[in-house]
Amino acid sequence: MHRACFMSVEKMMHDMIEMLEDAVGDAVKHDKGNKAAGTRVRKAMQSAKGMAQTIRVKVQNDKN
Repeated sequence: MHRACFMSVEKMMHDMIEMLEDAVGDAVKHDKGNKAAGTRVRKAMQSAKGMAQTIRVKVQNDKN
């Protein structure tokens, strides 16, 4: 089974928020012209998208 099946939605959301907060520094660097930081921001956003989808599926499955 997928690891997320055993995690609470609250924990999953806190993990996602923490990951996004960690990416804010790279967002600041990107805004100042650092292209490598932009790549890291895109990677973080892709991870956030995946995490959000996992949370959505878990909530849906818990509902059923």
